[in-house]
Amino acid sequence: MTVRERIAEVFGRAGVVASLHVVDVDDDPERVPDDADPVRVSDDADPERVGGPAREVAMRADEQVVIASVFKILLVLEFARQASVGQLDPTERVLVRAADRLGGWGVAGCADDAEVSLRDLAYFAMSVSDNTAADLLLRRVGRDVLPMLAAELGLPRTRIVGGPRELVETMLADVGARTEAEFARIFPTLSDERVRAMRVLDPAHTTSSTAREMTRLLGLIWRDEAGPVPACAAVRELMDRQLFWTRLASGFPPGVRVRAKTGTLPGLHLEAGVAEYPDGRRYAMAVFARTERLATRRIDVDLAMGEAARIAVEALRDG
Repeated sequence: MTVRERIAEVFGRAGVVASLHVVDVDDDPERVPDDADPVRVSDDADPERVGGPAREVAMRADEQVVIASVFKILLVLEFARQASVGQLDPTERVLVRAADRLGGWGVAGCADDAEVSLRDLAYFAMSVSDNTAADLLLRRVGRDVLPMLAAELGLPRTRIVGGPRELVETMLADVGARTEAEFARIFPTLSDERVRAMRVLDPAHTTSSTAREMTRLLGLIWRDEAGPVPACAAVRELMDRQLFWTRLASGFPPGVRVRAKTGTLPGLHLEAGVAEYPDGRRYAMAVFARTERLATRRIDVDLAMGEAARIAVEALRDG
């Protein structure tokens, strides 16, 4: 059974359609000699060994997909870049008021006003995917800056549409709700067709990218090429503090360090991250899975993402 067939079988068991891209961080196509003989497993690669410099496993890797909270990698990178050159003070205090809260984890779930630093907003945004923290951080670094950052880093298909507040407002409008409480009452009554028609699930109308561009972003960060070295190091450290481990990290044995960022919406299980092996080799991974059923808590889907990522990494390591 080929690598592609094994990965397809894993996704088939979980009942998902998925985009996947896994690449050796240190074998960037622009850095590998033309006479290299690497592994490339992709949608149109048959047999698995083909010419060219890229070491990758790719399935639907260039399909435009919703990335949801995975965009927070770019957000925190921009924060770290500005902090590293003195454009902002990471210890600057921010008061989080009731009107700022968008629901969810971290400061989003506080009952009372809370005062935190900008760097703590970055921590909450990455560790528990706190939408309130991310929205306040985005407000501080500049809402128009992230599209420019994506362009600078060579990510032409990474499309940033607002931030968490805009996403919530779009969801409310699409179901005809005025408040989050009203949305919580209406949403469970909607048909699957009505949910799937929401703009936040359409890559043409919300923040989106491709699996290949997300692994490119990670490669730049891990090679200290996405900005000043301290900024890249700060992003890696914050991604190391993510508390959710059931997706990519679940597929790897003890001793393999996985730093990643999740994204979740109804019917979408997403994650991008890097697996670091004890021998020093590093692999950027992006797996974006779309389920037929709309439940957001599907441990079988999460575990399938980790298994597929591990199969892809092993193919590169054995190639």
